[in-house]
Amino acid sequence: MVAPAYLFACLVLGGSAQGIWQNMLLQLAGVAIIAWAALDIGEEPLSLSARQLLIIAIAAVAVAVAQLIPLPPKLWIHLGPREGLAEGFSVLGIPLPSEPLSMAPMKALDSLLGIIPPLAVVCAMVRLRAYRPQWLAVALIGGTIAGIVLGAMQVANSNSELTPWYLYEDTNPGRGVGFFANADHMATLLVVTIPFLAAMVAAAKTRSMQRYSAIIAVAAGLAIVILVGLALNRSLAGYGLALPVVAGSALIIIPAASRSRIWIIGLASLLVIGAVVGLETTAIGSGHIGEHASTAVQSRAELLSQTTRAARDFMPFGSGLGSFQSVYPLYERPEQVTTTYVIHAHNDYAEIALELGIAGIILILVFFGWWAAAAWRAWRSVETGPFAKAAAIASAAVLIHSFVDFPSRTAAIAAVFAMCLSLLANSRGAPPAEEAQLRGSRHVEFK
Repeated sequence: MVAPAYLFACLVLGGSAQGIWQNMLLQLAGVAIIAWAALDIGEEPLSLSARQLLIIAIAAVAVAVAQLIPLPPKLWIHLGPREGLAEGFSVLGIPLPSEPLSMAPMKALDSLLGIIPPLAVVCAMVRLRAYRPQWLAVALIGGTIAGIVLGAMQVANSNSELTPWYLYEDTNPGRGVGFFANADHMATLLVVTIPFLAAMVAAAKTRSMQRYSAIIAVAAGLAIVILVGLALNRSLAGYGLALPVVAGSALIIIPAASRSRIWIIGLASLLVIGAVVGLETTAIGSGHIGEHASTAVQSRAELLSQTTRAARDFMPFGSGLGSFQSVYPLYERPEQVTTTYVIHAHNDYAEIALELGIAGIILILVFFGWWAAAAWRAWRSVETGPFAKAAAIASAAVLIHSFVDFPSRTAAIAAVFAMCLSLLANSRGAPPAEEAQLRGSRHVEFK
């Protein structure tokens, strides 16, 4: 199965942008999958939801590519605060050349390459339908458990600075980060695995009581391992998101007629609000709730304020995909500058607004409209299975976390998010395994 295998590879190799060679392998494999999907002649037309998802993805790529088109000096010099760039050419005595909208073209190319793994997952699932939901869940759970085991070895050494088990130089020593560099991103993976454990249990209800009991026991054991992983990880984001996700995951298992469902929905909503507020008011990198930022680069409010100011200046066309790290220093207060530099806004939506401008904001709104409709359909339609419901919860966790961090900037979380979106896009149709059974029964049977 192409999609589960590629998903597992992304979980193991795509934990950080620091893994240059690992990400290159994922991108090359992703290009092959995308090309296969483009050349494949599908037997069945794509669903409306799947077509809409692909159109949104193509539109996002098109906007980023358009920012790389060279523009004449008389045009680009008047688009946003680019006068300083023009003055630099004048000081050097160089005639103004043609320049793209992007303030960091090489970073834009790098960001475009980073889109390949999640796009490959979408193509493998939506276009090729090379997956089974159960195997996707197994790949996700397997990658998560492997990360927890590695995280346990990372924190087992009394001197975490010297242990060889951390895969990246810039990381969070002393915390179980697994295949990631950032502890919060490992926490995201731990959290989004929980609803798929619940989906595995719900999917087993139709089987024999003995096998159903065995699956419940295995799922309970894996849930305990995930809790251990959260304890080793020590991420406030993990703690804050785990509670509403567990409450939401219970809805997958609890019968639809149960009166307790409305109370669980209310509890989950309150927990989500509490988690976002708690994280927004806590310093970046803090291990304690309510710990205030000691520097500007630790304050989410400060980062959001300066990012918003920069986004207003670069409207309506944006500063260019991947240009945040180049643009943000221009807006830092001189008295607050330290040796620590900011690589992301810790709010993906504000960063997209800065980099892609009005087009980015429109893409965000259109995507949220698509996601809300797909998630509503997954929970309301009797045709959808438990894995589509799990995908709705898991993708919601990533979207919520993106208000205070940048989890989808890694190939691993981006691939998991793409898997969830693809499950939602295919939620109205029968899973591939069921389709195969239907095709296999289209003949006369003599008994």
